Amino acid sequence: MRTILTKTLIATAALCSPLALHVAQAQQMGPTPGGAPQPQLEAAPAPSPQMGPEAPAAKQTECPGNPNPLGVSRVVEIDTTGGPGFGFQHYKSYDFLNPKEVVLTFDDGPLPNRTTAVLAALNAECTKAIFFSVGKVAAGYPEILRDVAKAGHTVGAHTMLHKDLSKMPFEEAKSEIEKSFSVIHRAVGGPSAPFFRFPFLRHSPETLKYLADRNVAVFSTDIDSFDFKGGKPAALVKRIMASLQKHGKGIILMHDIQPHTAAALPELLKQLKAGGYKVVQMTAKAPIQTLPEYDELVQKDMQGMPTALSDRPMNSVVKTISGQ
Repeated sequence: MRTILTKTLIATAALCSPLALHVAQAQQMGPTPGGAPQPQLEAAPAPSPQMGPEAPAAKQTECPGNPNPLGVSRVVEIDTTGGPGFGFQHYKSYDFLNPKEVVLTFDDGPLPNRTTAVLAALNAECTKAIFFSVGKVAAGYPEILRDVAKAGHTVGAHTMLHKDLSKMPFEEAKSEIEKSFSVIHRAVGGPSAPFFRFPFLRHSPETLKYLADRNVAVFSTDIDSFDFKGGKPAALVKRIMASLQKHGKGIILMHDIQPHTAAALPELLKQLKAGGYKVVQMTAKAPIQTLPEYDELVQKDMQGMPTALSDRPMNSVVKTISGQ
């Protein structure tokens, strides 16, 4: 049986990077709805993480130009062993968020003038998010994704071509998964998280089992912004805040390729702060280990394309590693 660890650290609400370690506690994982394979641990309910003894206060970090930022209330580190699933829309094993805590997530980027605007809004509030990048898009704009990683955000994968893996033969689906991780690793120029979100939030039992065997955490959502449907920024903010008031907390799904999402984000962050919501950042205990055969395929396919490093200019499962 594998054990899910929860650890905790102390940090300020405006903390922009994780700091020193704290204490561990076990959580357990049950079956996934619908019979989809999920690693089974010792039978017990999955409690929210509990705080251990108080650690020495972390060094405070200023937020340049913002004396009262939204910040990050705590950082949780995920032990991805066995492929845990997060987001109650599909995976109901882990309820680690406290009331009025949110996780910000963005799919499909990176794109200029959109991801860059999202990044600017997050940086202005010294808060953090998870970016689930599409490999083909990351291949075209590696410097943007590298800026996302350099800013301290978590970078995960969202397939190579944004196809519905539930309708594909397994070997093709596997290639979509592995190529995306290899391309993202190339774009970032360093480690990225073993975090994955299925396009259209659709998985098959085979792909879910494969990710579990690869020790990759799978993400659904608690609050879907439906920003892909278009609309005005103000309406998007209103819809997200109404869902939050109904659910009280959750993982929020947005898309950093949508112009109205980028336009709405400063006001959304402002309203989250005014409403007393706190942002939790999710990080990984260990980075994804890309597979050499797919690294080689990607290197061959992308020969002559830019990399963020040189060809373009630089413009436990749940462990709280910072927070109160």
